[in-house]
Amino acid sequence: MASYDYDLLVIGAGSGGVRASRIAAGLGVRVAIIEDRYLGGTCVNVGCVPKKLYVYASQFREAFTGSIGFGWKFNQPEFDWPTLVANKSKEISRLQNVYDGLLQKSGVEIIKGRGTLIDQHSVMVDHKKFTAERILIATGGWPYIPNIDGKEHVITSNDIFNLEDLPNRIVIVGGGYIAVEFAGILNGLGVEVTILERGDKILNGFDEDIRDFLMQEMSKKGIQFKLNTNVKKIEKNGSLFTVLDGEDNLIETDLVMFATGRLPNSKNLGLENVGVKTNNLGAIIVNDDYQTNVSSIFALGDVTNRVNLTPVATAEGMAFVGKVYQKTDTVVDYENIPTAVFSQPNVATVGMSEVLARSKFGEDVKIFKSVFKPMKNTLSGIDEKTMMKMIVHKSTDKVIGLHMVGPDAGEIVQGMAIAIRAGATKAIFDSTIGIHPTAAEEFVTMRTPVA
Repeated sequence: MASYDYDLLVIGAGSGGVRASRIAAGLGVRVAIIEDRYLGGTCVNVGCVPKKLYVYASQFREAFTGSIGFGWKFNQPEFDWPTLVANKSKEISRLQNVYDGLLQKSGVEIIKGRGTLIDQHSVMVDHKKFTAERILIATGGWPYIPNIDGKEHVITSNDIFNLEDLPNRIVIVGGGYIAVEFAGILNGLGVEVTILERGDKILNGFDEDIRDFLMQEMSKKGIQFKLNTNVKKIEKNGSLFTVLDGEDNLIETDLVMFATGRLPNSKNLGLENVGVKTNNLGAIIVNDDYQTNVSSIFALGDVTNRVNLTPVATAEGMAFVGKVYQKTDTVVDYENIPTAVFSQPNVATVGMSEVLARSKFGEDVKIFKSVFKPMKNTLSGIDEKTMMKMIVHKSTDKVIGLHMVGPDAGEIVQGMAIAIRAGATKAIFDSTIGIHPTAAEEFVTMRTPVA
């Protein structure tokens, strides 16, 4: 029997890789994890965590304004960008230390450096070779910038958190969740924001009503949208930038951010050295057991480009360990995965969109929808509304889709997702007593379907 340095070598210390490493090590598996940037991956360092902290920071301006209607009086508040950046960095450092401690406590060896496959059981890190019976790749994704003239002048979501100065104006190219989230953050911090989107709506793939309603509410806050717009060129003029669109219109700005999607972070891993197959986007192709075409090499999370969400990568890490080391039939159910967009207002969704439901069930669908002013805004004077939408399969009465735009949407829909995954019917929602007064109770008081 072959002798290896480890039973399992994990490349990538993000959510999926860390979870798989810890669970495996807890079972007595000899594990090492390789990371060349930062423990915690995208989510902890340049994704979910700092983004949510910045969302909180950006909401205070509107809260200060709204508080006047509730009787509060104060001098004009001032915002200090360097303070936010410094405090965010302290929290990220704390979390990195937590990850380091969790890994070491679990018995996982941490190897710092870039891991490159040299054969089906070997990885090279800084000219040192490490061997393992199995290798797991969990290197996540990386921001994609299209190949346009002047691309060297733009930043991505990786860069936005640590800017030395906050710009007065920014152009954000893209209309996905990253684009709308940072548009809300920067707008809330006083930046003039313009979104350029090549499609005719934002948030491709979401329910159509959600897409329309969110853009309407964001526009009320002063965010500008230029749809059906392609970027041709970006020029730097001193400290300013000029964006040239496909119709030769010029937009002058202080900063340009591209939020044009993310690609699997699979380059320079040595996949070609061992013949690991990838698709045209660079995603590592795996089977239901997270195994590549090379039997000793596995992959999970965003590098496989299936459902690119942090909790999904974590669940896949647990399922991988269950299948390989515990011989359980652990599977991740990719149906009805809830997700949230931390735009302002928030978006949260679980289950089918109306378009998908109608394409599957035709007229055998009922739609319930409610648009209202949140109670807080009756005194705040803030012109922001909430929308809730429910999609029901007529024949079974099951709720097959649930969508919300409004404050705390993610917090509300998380609980609703449990009900939908449990197969709750509209009758069960209707018979559930609401918590009053809350926005969430609207989901259990919708009685009349829309035409």
